[in-house]
Amino acid sequence: MNGATPAARDWLTPLELLGLGMVWGSSFLFMRIAVPDFGPYALVEVRLLLGALVLVPFLWRARAQFPARRWLWLAPIGLVNSALPFVLFAWAAERAPAAIGAICNAMTVLFAALIGFLFFGEKIGPRRAFALLVGFSGVVVLATAKVSGLAIGAAVVAGTVAALLYGLGANLVRRHMHGLPPAAAAAATLGCASLWMLPMAVSHWPRQPVPLGSWASAVALGILCTGLAFLVFYRLIGRVGPSRAATVTYLIPLFGALFAWLFLGEPVTVQMLVAGGLILGSVAVSQR
Repeated sequence: MNGATPAARDWLTPLELLGLGMVWGSSFLFMRIAVPDFGPYALVEVRLLLGALVLVPFLWRARAQFPARRWLWLAPIGLVNSALPFVLFAWAAERAPAAIGAICNAMTVLFAALIGFLFFGEKIGPRRAFALLVGFSGVVVLATAKVSGLAIGAAVVAGTVAALLYGLGANLVRRHMHGLPPAAAAAATLGCASLWMLPMAVSHWPRQPVPLGSWASAVALGILCTGLAFLVFYRLIGRVGPSRAATVTYLIPLFGALFAWLFLGEPVTVQMLVAGGLILGSVAVSQR
């Protein structure tokens, strides 16, 4: 018998969503650990290259579906959907607790809806418009917060712009990568993103030896949180659809904050909880 039974899949899907939320939540922990030693550009280059290598077999198998004209869109999508947001989140991780980036990341769903409405003719409706207002109010609360007496507004802005780029990337992927095998397309865009980042990574490569712990975090960020996580996510989309798979968005900030508290001792403030509640609540409203 091929494949799992429907009953088995019903049990498997929540476990996969939980695991994916944990993995993507841990990415903010790994960035927080590794970025002081690597810097944002070198760390992102390692992440992109390792993530692409995990997925290269899928690209090779589907290479006939990637003529030259496809790469005219794959290259800019790699810049918008991977290279730039990864750098912004890594930059934010240098300056603020890991939970900040994880909370900002939840805005991706709202930005995808807003950009689809503004530039691609999609309907947004009053419910999603209200959700956007609530979500942005959460960003304002977060941007005005202080953690251990330090202002984190710049990191919040960076994380929010990264989420905006993810939202733009989601719309571009939907329109210009339709019909491509998702894992192969992800390998192509990650590979393009690594080429975009290469000059900055080389010019900003660490001058001092990078500690083993930071290397381990960078490798986990690339292989586990990028390459393997993409495979699981696309498998979920194929089985349960994009809307249900997108519920992992709710779990990422929770695990991001939890892991930062457990392993780094970073505080979770009242303002962070309020902002996270507003943003996650707005995402929930927008998807109903």
